[in-house]
Amino acid sequence: MSSSISRIAALAAGMFLGMAGGAMAQSTPLSAQESDPNVMGWMQGFPPPADKLITQPDSVYFSFPRLRWSVCHLREFLPTEEISRGLGAPVPLSYLPPHAFADARQDIDALTFMPINGDKEMTWEESLYANYTDGMLILHKGRVVYERYFGCLEEDGKHAIMSMTKSITGLLGEILVAEGVLDDSLLVRDVIPEIGESAFANATVRQVMDMTTGVQYSEDYSDPNADIWLYSRAASPLPKSEGYDGPDGYWEYLQQVKPEGAHGDAFHYKTINSDMLGWIISRVTGKAVTELASERLWRPMGAEQDAYQTVDGKGVPFAGGGVTAGLRDLGRLGLVMLNGGEINGERLFPAEVVEKIRASGDPAKFAGFPTIPNGSYTSQWWVFHNANGAYAARGVHGQTIYVDPAAEMVLVRLASFPRAQNGFIDPTSLPAYQAVADYLMAK
Repeated sequence: MSSSISRIAALAAGMFLGMAGGAMAQSTPLSAQESDPNVMGWMQGFPPPADKLITQPDSVYFSFPRLRWSVCHLREFLPTEEISRGLGAPVPLSYLPPHAFADARQDIDALTFMPINGDKEMTWEESLYANYTDGMLILHKGRVVYERYFGCLEEDGKHAIMSMTKSITGLLGEILVAEGVLDDSLLVRDVIPEIGESAFANATVRQVMDMTTGVQYSEDYSDPNADIWLYSRAASPLPKSEGYDGPDGYWEYLQQVKPEGAHGDAFHYKTINSDMLGWIISRVTGKAVTELASERLWRPMGAEQDAYQTVDGKGVPFAGGGVTAGLRDLGRLGLVMLNGGEINGERLFPAEVVEKIRASGDPAKFAGFPTIPNGSYTSQWWVFHNANGAYAARGVHGQTIYVDPAAEMVLVRLASFPRAQNGFIDPTSLPAYQAVADYLMAK
């Protein structure tokens, strides 16, 4: 497989936390308004003009500004498996009365805050455009107080959530641990004997869940020989090139991972941990992560849309970044977390699951993320250890489910920021979230 096709597969799969993104973006990218896919005319017309086509694999469909359209159309490029919401009617979200909703939007849009290390205040609305927001949903005390759509995303649309997928995988794993289905003290080889001599073999399930494994995996996108490209070639659902003799699929790749450092010493954000956890979950339940997410989350929480998840050439779901979902359903997932496993009067899983995620993770093992200085990472969730007890699911290009227990707030943002690292947008995002939390607590 050519290097360019490999990059397409990797980017589309969502395996790009740590990528600067600038290598595939303009040095001075178009603004959010200028790069709006409706303004640029991507894929408009029947058929679209040749210069407005976004195709696979001839164009790099996840490069900016094309990605601003592609994030809402991933299943048009890659095979997927459904996360079914079932056949029952969705359970509607509760909204503020229309006049109060309009007032809240006006108030929130006008909120001001100081960006991290900034010298000039910014309004909430300005931050939405600065961060190339495609969808924003805010719930307070169980009711929607703010909802907006931009760019490719409409009310009935769906959006790639990138590495927020990891948090779904981690949540499923933590549920299984709480219910006694999965023993997180076991070694990986005790659960997956065919892992063989892989570096994962003598890591514990908990070390996989918290990404404190000592495994060799480079996501240096400037290095054509980095592990990320080997992983993308293995996982790509596209036909392998003639003469290819490497691993075929996510799980075959995991069987040949080499050691690097000691298990348990430190947090290292490496996507292969999420796929290892997906394999473990599938083994102990006999179900794909897509089926389990449907059964334990999407159906019982009253989701209004099916979600879907990209798969490799063998049909294995990408547990580290392959989910696309609707904005409101991600809000429902945030409510489940805020309410300790409950929604709509129904308990989906034990309260200890969320309690453990909120309280766990070792900040002493967490380094290299200057915008989250006191943070930790546990069960594939980011924990801020701030005064409000906030924690989040996060994905590149600006995806987040931000849960603030003190403010009784769930905030969901879907975005298509030109550069992949969230470190580029945290300075104008995290203080903005705090400003909304402060406003809601004052109300």
